[in-house]
Amino acid sequence: MSWLRIRALVRKEFILLFRDPQNRRFLIVAPIIQLLVFGYVVNYDIRDIRVAIFDQARTRESRMIADAFSANRIFRITRVSQDEKDIEQDLLQGKIDLGIKIGSDLSRKIRKGETAQIQILADGSMSNMASIRIAYSMMVLGQLNQKLMKELYPFRMDYGKIDARTRTWYNPNLDSQHFFVPGIVAFVVMLIALLLTSIAIIKEKEAGTMEQLIVTPLKPIELIVGKTIPYIVISVAQMIVVTIIALLWFQIPMSGSILLLFFATCIFLLSTLGIGLFISTVSSTQQQAMMTTFFFILPFFMLSGFVFPIANMPVVVQWMTYLNPLRYFLVIIRGIFLKGVGLDVLWPQYLALAVLGLAVFAGAVSRFRKRLD
Repeated sequence: MSWLRIRALVRKEFILLFRDPQNRRFLIVAPIIQLLVFGYVVNYDIRDIRVAIFDQARTRESRMIADAFSANRIFRITRVSQDEKDIEQDLLQGKIDLGIKIGSDLSRKIRKGETAQIQILADGSMSNMASIRIAYSMMVLGQLNQKLMKELYPFRMDYGKIDARTRTWYNPNLDSQHFFVPGIVAFVVMLIALLLTSIAIIKEKEAGTMEQLIVTPLKPIELIVGKTIPYIVISVAQMIVVTIIALLWFQIPMSGSILLLFFATCIFLLSTLGIGLFISTVSSTQQQAMMTTFFFILPFFMLSGFVFPIANMPVVVQWMTYLNPLRYFLVIIRGIFLKGVGLDVLWPQYLALAVLGLAVFAGAVSRFRKRLD
């Protein structure tokens, strides 16, 4: 293998890539925009819950319920309904997230020491968000219940109880961005690398320069390496840029080794670029290559554990995730960013990425050699 010939091919690829102004904007601006957009959009933190209250009691206790929700910064009472059907209509139209119905016998039951009922209606079209909103509502009502109990029974009541003290490691404030942004960094790098390499060879065929490459002294492995190196350099540069943005803009902590992150990125790119080159060798046109690439991107995203826990998936699907390089890279990048773990903990993910990368890259080289014969 001649590195002199490879260097000439790499130089040619860089010239072709950066000669077009549109390519320069795509390579430089697109990853930054994607990280900023996804970093703010993909967020499970709930900071504004719109509430409508239907108060049939109109007593001090019912006003305490409304005040308890108003005093909480997460809730915002947007409407005090006069009719029960108003809440249902607001939920249907998406104007509110929660509806609270207070019965007319609320105060009477509380003063008699009986259990008073409050109905909470939640928009369940997004089940995970509805569960969190209901949980927050129960916390507010639980605190109000303790306050009313002290008013009804002013004497001291001592009884045995479990004292649970919760401590959250690695993400003490449970900030969604700390969980999602490292994953978005990995996804952006994979997306750009796949899109670029999937058309790396097919564009030579459509431009009519493939025959010229075949008659050159370049060996198949040299052609593959020469086509891959520019995209490795570009992907690593993009990884550095989006990582800096994640650290400085989103204030994501970097607890681990940057060198380990760089090493993991190179291994991850081995499999990602290998898949892209394989797509390029089996496609006939650039349009076909792009469509095939998007066919791979969605399963990679859904089966990576980026949003949905792999443990919650069916067993058959869980086995399929072992063929997804993004699954292992997400574990590595989140472990390095948030936990600060090293190779002694992450070596299974590094090994799996290396095996997948070598297998996929060898398949791409084998497929390309057959085309040259």
